[in-house]
Amino acid sequence: MTVKVRGLDVALGGRPVLNGVSVSVPAGTWTAVIGPNGAGKSTLLRAILGLVPSRGEVTVAGEDLGALKPRHRARVVAYAPQTPNLPVGMTVFDYTLLGRSPYIPHLGRESSADRAVAAEVLGRLDLTGLAARPLDHLSGGERQRVVLARALAQQTSVLLLDEPTTALDIGHQQQVMELVDQLRLADELTVVTTIHDLTLAAQYADDLVLLSGGRVAAAGPPGEVLTRSAVAEHFGARVRVSPARTAAPTSHSNAPDARNVREVRNVRPGLRTHDSVAGREPPWNLNWCGARRTARGWRPRCGGRARGYGRFRPPCSAAASDPRRGS
Repeated sequence: MTVKVRGLDVALGGRPVLNGVSVSVPAGTWTAVIGPNGAGKSTLLRAILGLVPSRGEVTVAGEDLGALKPRHRARVVAYAPQTPNLPVGMTVFDYTLLGRSPYIPHLGRESSADRAVAAEVLGRLDLTGLAARPLDHLSGGERQRVVLARALAQQTSVLLLDEPTTALDIGHQQQVMELVDQLRLADELTVVTTIHDLTLAAQYADDLVLLSGGRVAAAGPPGEVLTRSAVAEHFGARVRVSPARTAAPTSHSNAPDARNVREVRNVRPGLRTHDSVAGREPPWNLNWCGARRTARGWRPRCGGRARGYGRFRPPCSAAASDPRRGS
């Protein structure tokens, strides 16, 4: 289902947070909302759901979400918040079953069909073995999958994820993003995520929306949005953006090509980084290398190698030059 936001304004506590935001997300695609802290990314998702007062229009497949009752809206759009409330002592299965609430009558109980849906979702997310485990006994990666399971149990066509990789290590970040991508392709979901990691955003999303100061500063394919000037202006980061090496196509719909593959290198004096913000193979993460002066000259803090997802990059050049000169 296509999601369209037109002229969205949000003010919280008398302070404008979003101003005239318009976004279009084609059906079956993945759009990542990026931007500096305080740009209004999370507020945008909450406004789409009607969780905060707003002005403007939000439609899904041409249907005005604001005109729908909450129960009906929950059958159209599912939401996984950045900091979900995970009741202590509640089991994984019971929490997943909460996703069936829009289909359970008032004062009624879940049906065998609802329990079957919850069990099927847990199976798809490889959580069946944890069904009876209390939520407070889960690891960070397991909690993220359980929150996603609850959202999937709503059986909607639109999935909104607020910072799905928050507080996860590099391996669990990749696992969560791969899982979302597989589910999107299998179920033809329309996915909208907010995310701080530009590397992950460009690797997995079909399109990016850059929010800054409550307005849309740029929107389009990753290669068009993540430019050197845009990163400098809106993130206050001095970087070098250059094409990254092309990799073999994969099953991911946003396979790297000359349009959206970019490499960003930090050029702030005294620091070095290797960062490929797009490209599925190899999917390098943001890795600060840095350097230190020794009796034998400058040596990279990373030991000459910047760590990526399960592999290493070639030795960096920090040992060969004074990083204060940049490169």
